[in-house]
Amino acid sequence: MSLTPAEMDRWMDAHFGFEARDDVEGVLATLSEAAEHDIVGWPAGPTQGREGARPFYEQLFADLSGGKVTPLRRLYGDNFMVDDSVWSGRAPGAPFGVGGGDRALSFRLLHVVEFADDGAIRRENVWVDLGAIQQQLAAP
Repeated sequence: MSLTPAEMDRWMDAHFGFEARDDVEGVLATLSEAAEHDIVGWPAGPTQGREGARPFYEQLFADLSGGKVTPLRRLYGDNFMVDDSVWSGRAPGAPFGVGGGDRALSFRLLHVVEFADDGAIRRENVWVDLGAIQQQLAAP
């Protein structure tokens, strides 16, 4: 059974909403039990399952705050979407290893997401514009 674009949007928007509230349990609930979670370039590499993704989100929520994701474009296929978005908020920690100093930050994200038939995210690949992060948070 294929999800409609509107159903995929609801799942992604819920996922991003939990991220905006730094709600680890909520984010993990949007993933399937056996989800593959891959933040390209993340030192720990891809993980499997909800609990495998937990350390990434715990670190992310320590490093970034007040985040809002604004989708720019979404492309849809059979139970998958490509989401091109902008994240904006503050960097109180060291996002992706770059000291934030609680400065304002904005960067592009590209998600390639596959959904299970029930709508849960079964595979999430994310590319982050690390160059923009480094440029904005570079010491003056």
